[in-house]
Amino acid sequence: MLLSESVKPISYIKAHASEMLADIAKTRNPVIITQNGHAKAIIQDLKTYEQTQETLAMLKIVAAGEKAVAEGRVKPLDEAFAEIHRRTRAE
Repeated sequence: MLLSESVKPISYIKAHASEMLADIAKTRNPVIITQNGHAKAIIQDLKTYEQTQETLAMLKIVAAGEKAVAEGRVKPLDEAFAEIHRRTRAE
């Protein structure tokens, strides 16, 4: 996909909304919307958006884990599992 092919002015979107949505759903390629010659927004299919959000959530979890390791907030694996077993038995 060429970036230049995915940039459309808002006037084009207004005139061709239905066909653009169909194309975006089919190709899963985002479209950059411009207003007064400047990029203002992106139209993206729902599935790709959801996948992006899931990826970002996973990256946040990884970053939090890396921070915990850097700060020394870790336990040996056997201790961690022992604590999990204690907690599940207590419930």
